[in-house]
Amino acid sequence: MSVATALPGLDVERIREDFPILAERVHEKPLVYLDSAASAQKPRVVMDVMARTMEKQYANVHRGLHWLSERCSDAYEGARDRVARFLNAEREEIVFVRNATEAINLVSYTFGHTALEPGNAVAVSQMEHHANLVPWQMLRDARGIELRIVRVTEAGEIDFGDLERVFADRRVKLLAITHMSNVLGTYTPVERLVAFAHAHGAQVLVDGAQAVVHRRVDVRALGVDFYVFSGHKLYGPTGIGVLYGKRTLLQSMPPFLGGGDMIGSVSYERSTWAEPPYRFEAGTPAIVEAIGLGAAIDYIEAIGFDAIATHERVLTDHALRTLSDISGLKIIGNAQDRGGIVAFTLDRIHAHDVATLLDKQGIAVRAGHHCAEPLARRFGVDSTARASFGIYTTRSEIDLLAAGIERLKKVFS
Repeated sequence: MSVATALPGLDVERIREDFPILAERVHEKPLVYLDSAASAQKPRVVMDVMARTMEKQYANVHRGLHWLSERCSDAYEGARDRVARFLNAEREEIVFVRNATEAINLVSYTFGHTALEPGNAVAVSQMEHHANLVPWQMLRDARGIELRIVRVTEAGEIDFGDLERVFADRRVKLLAITHMSNVLGTYTPVERLVAFAHAHGAQVLVDGAQAVVHRRVDVRALGVDFYVFSGHKLYGPTGIGVLYGKRTLLQSMPPFLGGGDMIGSVSYERSTWAEPPYRFEAGTPAIVEAIGLGAAIDYIEAIGFDAIATHERVLTDHALRTLSDISGLKIIGNAQDRGGIVAFTLDRIHAHDVATLLDKQGIAVRAGHHCAEPLARRFGVDSTARASFGIYTTRSEIDLLAAGIERLKKVFS
């Protein structure tokens, strides 16, 4: 299946052969894909597994007694087992959702509406993606929950002095925090944050949409209460994501959606709910996508997170050095512990123009506030260009990015 069984380390050129799209040309130029933080490209093995499922064994899952349904159910639940092992969780603690955004909304609407009371507070940081801010604003407006914001430093790290201020009166009952910023590349010290929050009587939800791609995540070691991620950033398909929740918390939470497959029994008078995780999986699930996610996890684990982390650290260091040498370019944030995401501005050139002109050179980057508009304002910008890296990114692609920036600067000179 995989590249890595024959590799002593991370052979990027060999890995790139597993991603057919990387051979494409854009505007008659070789594709340089530097937008993996938005969505990663997919290896052939993921496409093949999904196609094979639809060609050879597709049927709806659960309760079907025919061969196709049983086989597809086994594959679907096998994907849940893969995710559980991947996070070091129990299978009953793994809920399939559409994406990290849905997972956070699920917690907001279930845990938030039952475990939190008016006068309680939810704390988030200034660096959160909108997906980990807007649901808590909605909960605030619906339930009278206070929303508190933890500041980040100029380096783009959690301000622990401000964290102490936010938690001082012990009204915070949930800390919802990113594991890795999708703008700054900052890794937050999750173990330290969890220990702090628990000591102050709060549960912790971690948005792992970015971090889970780059580092091994052990929810038991981290001590988190909830952890969420999206499959499409982990080299898997869109339309599938994961909510991890501690078993006792999931058992205490009501359903998010009602319908088939989430019930224990139904009558005209009342319904009872299935045990977690099925209580939170109403209707026909994303069967093929979940199986694809399982294949993506197998692929990544075969390569190994030690090799991935080493490769991406080299890439990030190279990008920071190379881009910092470009006059007029400013990198946003300089956290000590950061991953393969670099957001930057250019003097007198709007980020949208940067992305458009780089695209003409075959280089794909993202531009805008990256669904973190308050964070952009925190750093005094309205938008940035963002380059983000994956297992298939090469140093030469970063050099092409730098050369492309120098080339577009001449257009505005």
